[in-house]
Amino acid sequence: MPNVQLANNLRYLRKKHNLTQDDVSRVLNISRQAYSNYETSNRTPDLDTLICLSSYYHISLDDLAFRSLPGMTASSDTLRETPVSYTLTSDKNTGNSIYLTEEELNLILRFRTLSRENKQIITGFLHSNSNSPAD
Repeated sequence: MPNVQLANNLRYLRKKHNLTQDDVSRVLNISRQAYSNYETSNRTPDLDTLICLSSYYHISLDDLAFRSLPGMTASSDTLRETPVSYTLTSDKNTGNSIYLTEEELNLILRFRTLSRENKQIITGFLHSNSNSPAD
């Protein structure tokens, strides 16, 4: 799954520092097209490249990849994740689809609105209870 936040942060940081894609690609020793793919979320940089970028911009890897940066505002050139619609069905034989009850669907939609910290708490709880018998 593409990291839209990372792509937006890379574009924001490059523009904030008055750099072109050519400038950043030379720092990384890659083609401008390869770097462009990072900003459009078509490709994700490898770990060495992410470390180089975080060092270059003096920012943590965590902030680079997962957080909206201070001073960053949504603009017309900001990538946005495409919302996915879900369909409830009573037919469990839907091929590659996953059958969700209305309750499960509501839980997923509510989970998506949680803060990162609350998501970690919930997923930690679920992982810690994954070996317990089902209710």
